[in-house]
Amino acid sequence: MKTLIVVPARYASQRLPGKPLALIAGRSMVSRVAGLARRAAAGLPQAEYVVATDDMRILEHCRDAGIPVVMTDPALPSGSDRALAAAEGLGAEPEFIVNLQGDAPFTPAAHVTAIVEALAASGTDAATPYIRLSWDALDRLRAHKQETPFSGTTLVTDPQGRAIWFSKIILPAMRKEADLRKLGPLSPVFQHIGLYAYRLGALRRYCALPESRYERLEGLEQLRILENGMSMQAVEVQPGRIAIPGIDTAEDIALAERLVAEHGDPDAG
Repeated sequence: MKTLIVVPARYASQRLPGKPLALIAGRSMVSRVAGLARRAAAGLPQAEYVVATDDMRILEHCRDAGIPVVMTDPALPSGSDRALAAAEGLGAEPEFIVNLQGDAPFTPAAHVTAIVEALAASGTDAATPYIRLSWDALDRLRAHKQETPFSGTTLVTDPQGRAIWFSKIILPAMRKEADLRKLGPLSPVFQHIGLYAYRLGALRRYCALPESRYERLEGLEQLRILENGMSMQAVEVQPGRIAIPGIDTAEDIALAERLVAEHGDPDAG
């Protein structure tokens, strides 16, 4: 096995208990994410996927649906820890491990394959995707942050595309923005997508490290990698047909179902 795609699926959620089992247009969230993991695995050499859960209800649901699943310790602090535990529970030694968030059912499978391919080519410890925002999308992000300032993460990269920093503030600041807007429809702002591919050794090192200073301040686990001198390749991708970064509330489910009705179900078939 060269790549293991892991879907962490915790039952507990303060805003939406039992979130992995919540139905979106008739299909459970965990089955939707497992479906995109299966499609991504099919596009990679020697790849497999598995759901990593902490709850028997999710385990039984996956087994009934024919989805590969493994139990992990409920006390694990993050999806990355759960991804590593899944590999160890399977006795697997993949070269790459993908942490595919279990509450992001509309992530395009192409995003997963893109970061695995970039990780293999770059020699970095990890890889993650981003979308370059249009000026209109940047304006919407700024307006959204007026209400929820800790929503939406941006990043900056070096000339080789490696991540320099991530933040909940919008990076970079632009001194002559009006002039930049005249140059074309795309802004220089990169919006991060919370999806990660790691080399197995790098993931083991990451999970063994304590929470870092800026990780704690910003609430961004990927800063632990950068603060400890590890490297992360950033990969530009295109937004999916249904652009919802994550499902956290009943309102998010209602929005997702409206968008499925409007744009079609990317999971159909």
